[in-house]
Amino acid sequence: MRKYECKYDIEFQDIKEILDFTVDKYGDNTAFIYKSKDRKTKTEITYRKFRNNLDALGAYLISKGLKDKRIVVIGSNSYQWLVAYYAVVINVGVVVPLDKGLPEEEIINSLVKCKADVIIYDDDLSIDFAEIIKNDGITVKTLIPMSDFSQDKMPELAKLVEEYKPEFKVIDKDAVDIILFTSGTSADAKAAQLTQRNIASTIAAMRKVEPIYEDDVEMILLPLHHAFGNQGVLMFISNGCTNVFCSGLKYVQKELKEYGVSAFFCVPLIIESMINKVLKTAEKEGRLQKLETGRKISKALMKIGIDVRRRIFKDVIDGLGGRLRFLISGAAALDLKILEYATDFGILTVQGYGLTETAPTIASESYFFRKAGSVGHAMPGVEVKINDPDEDGIGELFARGPNIMKGYLDDEEANSKVFVDGWFNTGDLARIDKEGYIFLTGRKKNVIVLKNGKNIYPEEVEALIDKIPYVVENVVMGEEIGDDYRLVAYVVYDTEADVFKGRSPEEIQAIVDADIEKINDEMPKYKRVKQTYLRTEEFEKTTTQKIKRRKVK
Repeated sequence: MRKYECKYDIEFQDIKEILDFTVDKYGDNTAFIYKSKDRKTKTEITYRKFRNNLDALGAYLISKGLKDKRIVVIGSNSYQWLVAYYAVVINVGVVVPLDKGLPEEEIINSLVKCKADVIIYDDDLSIDFAEIIKNDGITVKTLIPMSDFSQDKMPELAKLVEEYKPEFKVIDKDAVDIILFTSGTSADAKAAQLTQRNIASTIAAMRKVEPIYEDDVEMILLPLHHAFGNQGVLMFISNGCTNVFCSGLKYVQKELKEYGVSAFFCVPLIIESMINKVLKTAEKEGRLQKLETGRKISKALMKIGIDVRRRIFKDVIDGLGGRLRFLISGAAALDLKILEYATDFGILTVQGYGLTETAPTIASESYFFRKAGSVGHAMPGVEVKINDPDEDGIGELFARGPNIMKGYLDDEEANSKVFVDGWFNTGDLARIDKEGYIFLTGRKKNVIVLKNGKNIYPEEVEALIDKIPYVVENVVMGEEIGDDYRLVAYVVYDTEADVFKGRSPEEIQAIVDADIEKINDEMPKYKRVKQTYLRTEEFEKTTTQKIKRRKVK
């Protein structure tokens, strides 16, 4: 295992500074690798070429009169998407990344809300933007397909740089250069206004606590329009790493090995899928007991400072590509049992926490600071506190620091609710222990308040139900009974689980009810689940795999 050393070398002030730093230090490194649509050919791009592409596209956009415009970028993860995003943000105007998976109505609402002037779009999208921009309230005048700046066209665009580079925007690190929509439907999605300093500060902070190195290979899995996915790529860029575009979730296992992937940012679903596959394979091949014995041995040796995990579990590591060593999970809580397995196999796995509004990281575990169930310490430069804690030390988590957005676009009512005496109210409930570790307990808006004044944090109960082996996912909610509530659980179960084979729906319900009752036996009376609703279809989710709770029923 390599010795972990974290970098305290530079406090980035803006995104352009990060990109220029990378080119100066790692210019000839391979920055990106992507495959053709038929997956038969690979293209490799160095950091120097990437930076030149940004200037070429920036010059092209300015030549079309688009300086200082609000420019939407929408499409699948791709090299062209990244070129568009960074060319706009460092050279041209304000960038507005949009989720390609939004329904047409929500795309229209987002375009109206952000007052977009331009749309740069992926040619492969089955969205008729020419028709969309005819809708009332939309201010878009220019449409640019990503094919306009494909690699074969870059030499021609590069000829514009000398003429238009003097017109590239001057970076104001505290100006709004990025507008990011929070996850949710158009009814409640807000447009967070972020500055380059917001983003740069989180990269500088992460370099201080997370072990990422020049020879790392990152797989780009998370959607780039999302704050966490985008931050992950920029973090690897700042370290001169190679970033590879995943061809799709079904190719993850194959491409981990093909590219020699060593680290990536991801959501819990991906880690859980990987580790569960390892465990199921071991069970199928009769190696599960051997694997568990190996865990006991390695843990005992770790206590006396001997780390042989990756030797003991070489077969596991080889099955995950051979080089995988570091995973950063965010967007939702990671199952602690899965986290323990990954760690025991010799894969450093940490959880981070943040919001779109905080660019996005507020806190993270690291190689040095980890505690089961927590999201680690506040990031360097970020302050946190619990506002109005209850008798258990639980209250709303407030934060302040250089990563906090300037505010929601054209929404003073929302701004007045989230900004309190210089602090940002995350809306998340948490407690902070004596060592500074942050433990999230749920969203304030999800809290169920009973008539007797008792508070129920549904996420707490959901975590217990998730431990039932056949439970795929679940949501706990309050169901109105007269003028009070009772606790109910919506449970998605694995229809292939052995325990359900040959069982009728009534028998399946009885099995689940019995297991829920075991959980109830350990709970105070007011926290007991009174009704369980079963389903086989997974809940509707955002692109970062968060369950849309309002749509559960």
